[in-house]
Amino acid sequence: MTSDPSIQRTTPVHVAPPADHADVRLTLLQRIANLRAWLFLAGLILVFEAWARMSYGGTFIINAYNLQSIAVFAVAPLLLATGQTFVIISGGIDLSMGFIMGLAAVVCAHVVAWATPLMPLPFAVLLGFLVGILVACVPGAVNGLLVSRLKVPPFIGTLGMFGVARGVAFLLAGGTTVPVTNSFLTALGNGRIAGVPWVVIVTAVFVMVMHYVLSQTRFGQHNYAVGSNPQAARRAGIDIKGHLLRLYILSGACAGLAGVLYTARFSAGAAQAGEPLLLDCVAAVVIGGASLFGGSGTILGTVAGSFVIAVIQYGLVFVNVKPFWQFISVGVVIIISVLIDQAQRSFAGGRQNE
Repeated sequence: MTSDPSIQRTTPVHVAPPADHADVRLTLLQRIANLRAWLFLAGLILVFEAWARMSYGGTFIINAYNLQSIAVFAVAPLLLATGQTFVIISGGIDLSMGFIMGLAAVVCAHVVAWATPLMPLPFAVLLGFLVGILVACVPGAVNGLLVSRLKVPPFIGTLGMFGVARGVAFLLAGGTTVPVTNSFLTALGNGRIAGVPWVVIVTAVFVMVMHYVLSQTRFGQHNYAVGSNPQAARRAGIDIKGHLLRLYILSGACAGLAGVLYTARFSAGAAQAGEPLLLDCVAAVVIGGASLFGGSGTILGTVAGSFVIAVIQYGLVFVNVKPFWQFISVGVVIIISVLIDQAQRSFAGGRQNE
């Protein structure tokens, strides 16, 4: 059997396409953008460490007291931001969390003060915690009903609940703080185990559970689906109304936990306990990589975002800078994070259209 050399020369040879180095670089840039909160955090730590060494001859981060203070600073914003992460991933926002936290703090203080003479101190504290968190779930449920059943935009519905929770909290508090005398509550709010504050341990355990819920459970996956494409999620059989109701109840519970821990830390409940933390919790979620358009975000990113804010707030005080610079610094970091998110979305849209 003879072969034709001309045919052999014209036979196509299959060669692997060259690597697209542009795609590799862009993928690397995307990964860096996704880690922006951790990069912000590392950069801030380096800046404050250098500042402290040059100005005071001391250290900023290699200091147990500073680490404990930063962790305690981060507790309340992180708890609020954890619930806010779920809401923002779903495409919504909860503006009522600050005063739901205050409401829970006031209710917890009243219940503990009432129950302390009637039962053992730990049971009085446990009762106060449970009632405070359950009360916080009520405005969360109302938010969920407004958004899911009545189709009220989350911004408007939760803004209305902001006012309601604020008014109820101040009415229950009588316009002042509600003091509590309970040694077990004080020990829980200010005690330490192995040098780590109890409130930090409770927060860490809760955040790890919420990380698992968001990343490993059906509820978490449904949350991403609802935020990415509600129509597709509905066609896939997801009960969007029921999911949103549970979602805002969870948000209220997170605010409630922040409120009762506030009461434990200060041995008093205050209606305005969470008022300055609304911006911080939204900022932590955005800095952590969640998109305000919904469909993306992680609890670990929110943890990094919360510590970015805590380091800014504590660090500026540590280096004796006027505290008003905190607002400017946090605002700049938020703007940078949003710009990075916009660039990521534009890139992803461009790649899909190619």
